[in-house]
Amino acid sequence: MKNPLRNSLSAPLWVAMAATLVATTALAQAPAVIKGTTATKTPTVAAAPMAGNVGTDLSTVGPSLNLTIGKSTMMRVPSAITRISVGNPTVADVTLISTTELYLLGKTYGSTNLIIWRKGAGPTAVDVNVNIDVARMEAKIHELLPGEKGITVRPAADSVILTGMVSSAVKAKAAEDIANAFVRDVNKSLVLPIVAGEDKVASGTKLQMSSSGAASAKVVNLLQIAEAQQVMLEVTVAEVSKTLMDKMGAKFSAKQTNGSWVFGIGSDLLSGGAGLLSALKNGTNGISIDLEKNDGLIKILAEPNLVAISGQEASFLAGGKIFIPVSGENGKVTLEEREYGVGVKFTPTVLEGGRIHLKVAPEVSELSQTGSAFTTVNDQTAILPSFTTRRAQTSVQLMDGQSLAIAGLIKNNVKQAVDRVPGLGEVPVLGALFRSNEFQGDRTELMFVITPRLIKPLDPNYILPTDSFTPPNRSEFYFGNKLEGSGHEDIPADPRTAPANVAPINATGGMEVK
Repeated sequence: MKNPLRNSLSAPLWVAMAATLVATTALAQAPAVIKGTTATKTPTVAAAPMAGNVGTDLSTVGPSLNLTIGKSTMMRVPSAITRISVGNPTVADVTLISTTELYLLGKTYGSTNLIIWRKGAGPTAVDVNVNIDVARMEAKIHELLPGEKGITVRPAADSVILTGMVSSAVKAKAAEDIANAFVRDVNKSLVLPIVAGEDKVASGTKLQMSSSGAASAKVVNLLQIAEAQQVMLEVTVAEVSKTLMDKMGAKFSAKQTNGSWVFGIGSDLLSGGAGLLSALKNGTNGISIDLEKNDGLIKILAEPNLVAISGQEASFLAGGKIFIPVSGENGKVTLEEREYGVGVKFTPTVLEGGRIHLKVAPEVSELSQTGSAFTTVNDQTAILPSFTTRRAQTSVQLMDGQSLAIAGLIKNNVKQAVDRVPGLGEVPVLGALFRSNEFQGDRTELMFVITPRLIKPLDPNYILPTDSFTPPNRSEFYFGNKLEGSGHEDIPADPRTAPANVAPINATGGMEVK
């Protein structure tokens, strides 16, 4: 007689048993390989199939086991496991699949240990290290930078270290950017459906990489440049300034004394004392006429040169320093340091194809003839100097030897002023005695030009600017008014010993251009 209950359950039961058998067989055939591990001196789990009579004994694992975040592996133990313990479950998850099989999953950066108790044996401790997938990171770097085969990626705690040799600073920065893409903050979820027989070991367990784990990873760039590329920057600051000033004015005064009374009339409309012409002076009476015309021309040419390694900042200043008093709290006066002169600051980066990226900031400053009044604590008035500054700051890209005008200025200022006595200054002809006219025009043209060059060091036999200088003898100095001599015999020899191999006089000095 057939059992109706058995008939009703037979089909679902057989389906469930078949699914369980398939899952168990798949787990049994999973290779015992710790995927994503890197080759270290400490032994790791050997690659061996779990099926049949071939397995991975716990004794082959060694004292350390390396895992990759988000990847799992299987480990087989020779004898039955009675108990397991994980020091930090947030770093690695260990699940007992059967009495002789363990399932391990790397969850986040860090290190922990696993203790296994077995029948007939004492407890065994294994260190478990979980790192980022450096093998995949290194493969991606070599894929995107095919010419840089010397880059190696190593895990270290919550960071990765880039070591090796690269061809340029640009390649080193690109490798660092690729590595940062792997360790950037990522929110991932892992689901682990694991079934052993009819029991669910883990069902839908979600493991998230939070900011306390994977997101804290950093990249340590220890890459070295095979040959440091050096860049010489030539900066030319050219300025021409023209000034024209015309002024005309008059001053007269008349004073008469009668007893204790003093009567007078006067006009003082002059702006300065230069160019004064006085006439009809008689005691306290007089007339002064100011007729002046000034023409000025200023030419400034500064050509600072500076050398720096690609990727490093360099600065140069030829000038001086001045200390300016500054009022502080409670009437205290402090001195503030201010630099002036010809200076340049730049950071070169050599790119592919000989292109040079420059961050450059040239500056030319000088003390001005005018200043502002400053009153000290003791009511003493001092004139503080002012500065005339020409400065530019920009980023450009040029080829080796190319020039570019990075900044320019054309300034044309016109100033006219008329001072006069109301009424009298408007009288025709005679009104010129009661007014002062002044005209001033300034025109300035300024330009900054830069030229980068790739250079390499010279041999020791190079020429200095002082090598071709000869001091004058007494007759040349006193009678010929010469500051540089012609090399006469009465000039004593230089006590310094000349080098064995002296460079020819027509050799180039400074840096040799590639």
